[in-house]
Amino acid sequence: MNGHAEPATTRGWTLTTRVTALFALLACLVVTSLGVYLDGAAGEALAQRADQALIGRVEHFRTLMQDLYNVEQMEQRPALFESMMGNEQDVRIFRRRGEAPFIQSNPDHLVPPPMEPLAVDQPVSAANLVTSARADGVQVRWVSALAEVGRGRGQGGDTVEIVAAYVMVQEAHMMRSYRWRIAGAAAAAVLLTALLGFLLLRRGLQPLEAMSLRAAQITPDHLSARLEQEGMPAELRRVALSFNAMLDRLEAGYAHLAQFSGDLAHEIRTPINVLMGQSQVALGQRRTPEEYEQLLESNVEELQRLARIVENILFLAQADHATLAVECTQLDLSEELGKITDYFEGIADERGMRFELDAQGLCQANLIMWRRAVNNLVINAVRYGEPDSGIRILARSDESGSRIVVENRSDAITPHAMARMFDRFYRGDLSRSAFTESNGLGLAIVKAIMALHRGTATVECPQPGWIRFTLSFPPAATLP
Repeated sequence: MNGHAEPATTRGWTLTTRVTALFALLACLVVTSLGVYLDGAAGEALAQRADQALIGRVEHFRTLMQDLYNVEQMEQRPALFESMMGNEQDVRIFRRRGEAPFIQSNPDHLVPPPMEPLAVDQPVSAANLVTSARADGVQVRWVSALAEVGRGRGQGGDTVEIVAAYVMVQEAHMMRSYRWRIAGAAAAAVLLTALLGFLLLRRGLQPLEAMSLRAAQITPDHLSARLEQEGMPAELRRVALSFNAMLDRLEAGYAHLAQFSGDLAHEIRTPINVLMGQSQVALGQRRTPEEYEQLLESNVEELQRLARIVENILFLAQADHATLAVECTQLDLSEELGKITDYFEGIADERGMRFELDAQGLCQANLIMWRRAVNNLVINAVRYGEPDSGIRILARSDESGSRIVVENRSDAITPHAMARMFDRFYRGDLSRSAFTESNGLGLAIVKAIMALHRGTATVECPQPGWIRFTLSFPPAATLP
């Protein structure tokens, strides 16, 4: 079971919908984070303003008390001090230390938290404020400070404790309204961003939709169609380029498969027609035992030809799917090539051809496959080389691997013919192929064997009237 399976809720979503949803989620996270930050910053600013207001008023109370003659003047004018805090819910308490308050304004009957009064000469700062909360959650900022009455007139006497509190009612209302506005703005921003993102994505993905429609037109009967690259974004242009390259390979492979199927049918049809024709002729009338024996011998030859074709096709199919194990051994090039030239010497003599062997060094390869590849090159040279000419075989090895070269004189060969020589069932000279019973698979097998050894097989014309085949085997360290 795949641990990265898509949720059932998003499995049927289009790419536009998915990207829009992710874009909206990202916008929601960004806008929400910004809203939280602004909410905190606004709350902090309002708290600082409330603290400054509370500090300023307490210091103002201290200054007023310094201009009084005695505490009795405060007791005679309590309304003056009770109206100096701003909010109706604010707390104002004046008392001598250890005595009951002589001025007190505490509409909500708030209980002051434990506080140590600030000394007369110690200024009030935000660090000296204490925070509590009402039952409804509204914050209250408290401070306690001492003031000396009449100090400004040079008559220092009574010391009064000032207990003041600022109830942040207005700030709480402002923050509540501010949060609703932030939430509304965030929701509107997310919706607007999602809508604009959806529209932009639909417009931006139109080239992809056009590419999809174009790809739907490509069928086995229309493999020549290609995706448009002009006018596409850079990313889609690279995709179209890769896809078109893949279609080129598919078209070539499909054409090669069609050619292979036709050639295979042709190759198998010929021996089958021969078998059927000979058998039907023999059955037309009674034959002597010698005639039946000749017929059976001819049929066996055709069946052997069929068997070789089937064997070669099976080998190529296994090589294409890398199902063959390659067990490599060290080969002496001079010894092995000498055995091959000795084996084909009789066939070469029939055409007046001779071998010129120059081989030295070692090669790491599978012995059976190596012999099969070299044999195919040598028999190819004997079949198609000019009569009464030489076949040169050169072999060398070094730290880069080993190379075997087989070259002979031949008729002029076009570049197109050389490019197709390693194709299956390709025969450059049909008349001589029929004479030599070639089925056009020899060089294809050579190429497959070299691919299994991670080597290369090449063909070239080193000079007019000559053709050269080269097998390049890699060093032992890189062999499979």
